[in-house]
Amino acid sequence: MVTGASNRRGSSSTGCLLTLLLFSAALYYGINIGEVYWRFYQYQDEMRSQARLAPSLADGVIRRRLLLTVDRLGLPAEAQQIHIQRTASPRQITIESEYAEEVSLPLFKHTFHFRPHAVEGL
Repeated sequence: MVTGASNRRGSSSTGCLLTLLLFSAALYYGINIGEVYWRFYQYQDEMRSQARLAPSLADGVIRRRLLLTVDRLGLPAEAQQIHIQRTASPRQITIESEYAEEVSLPLFKHTFHFRPHAVEGL
């Protein structure tokens, strides 16, 4: 009877360790992949902010501000290719870019493609 009790305690510890290992792995992968998306959302948010301010800003000023954001966020060089277009009918501004980021983790390697953009009326 004593032997059965000790076996149960060992399996309980193994189950707890396995659960902790799986949770840690999910957290590690989630943080590394989430960071890529977080930078994308920050870049797109800055584009939207600049689009809202566009009636009072020149395209060159908008471009410089977005280039500073690319540098601050540590985005790839291709994110610096920013397209700004103002149209007369309808009166609006479109700001867009395109870039890719590669995430290399144990047992996982993927390239994420992003197309941040903002459209705002003038």
